[in-house]
Amino acid sequence: MGVRVQQEERMTGGGRGWGRRDLLRRGLLVAGGVAIGAGASEAWWRTNRRIPLAGGPASATLGSGHQSVGSGAVEVVWSGPTGQRLVALTFDDGPAPQWTPMVLDTLAQHRVPATFFLVGSQVRRHADVIRDRLAGHEVGNHSWEHRDLAELDATEAYDDLRRSHDAIADVTGVSPRLLRPPYGHLGGAVLHAAARLDYRLVLWSLQMVEREFPDDPAGQAQQIVAGVRPGTIVLGHDVGARRRLVALRGLPDMINGLRSRGYTFVTVSALLGKA
Repeated sequence: MGVRVQQEERMTGGGRGWGRRDLLRRGLLVAGGVAIGAGASEAWWRTNRRIPLAGGPASATLGSGHQSVGSGAVEVVWSGPTGQRLVALTFDDGPAPQWTPMVLDTLAQHRVPATFFLVGSQVRRHADVIRDRLAGHEVGNHSWEHRDLAELDATEAYDDLRRSHDAIADVTGVSPRLLRPPYGHLGGAVLHAAARLDYRLVLWSLQMVEREFPDDPAGQAQQIVAGVRPGTIVLGHDVGARRRLVALRGLPDMINGLRSRGYTFVTVSALLGKA
């Protein structure tokens, strides 16, 4: 305790790299230029580490007690592992009155099912936009207010998702079984909350990129058609900046282009069920 060591010498161990385990094994852990003994080193590390051992957004546990996590398992998917020409269209962040009805009208006209990852506060605010309009489609949870769940601890993430879950179930009459975390950000707390709610975590394998096709709906549609593979989950948005209208206006071309390549449109759960 209290023995001064040189910065370079303490980190290299005289020619070989020493990590935390090496220092602990030798009874030393250096903090602020001071080598501290093994008895205090683990306690120092637990106190000063940036990520807590339990709790916080990174940890997938609440501590050493019993973990109440539903079925005790959570699946994360980016696409459907299938060789069949199946594709799932998904739309995030809604509902909202400016674009969601347009998307629903287009899908109805072309008889295409889709999966809508809904924001709970938007569902409460714009319930009339989707009430009685989601037959044949699927709903998923996209959080209460589109906060980054990867910044929350497990309790906060669960409370956020539970609030959204209840709003979606109340308005649509269907309890969501899928979760897409905002921004696609995963953390241990998100996994823990998803397990408690018995959700499947659904990301995506292809995204509509409106910025690359300003005022060119056909070009955006062609890019998606060219990028789809069997089992692709496509990410789109029915809420947001006006640039996103490029993709939404290109939906008919996208649908027709994929059908001409032999693709069938399914919901995410149907896609995963076929795998």
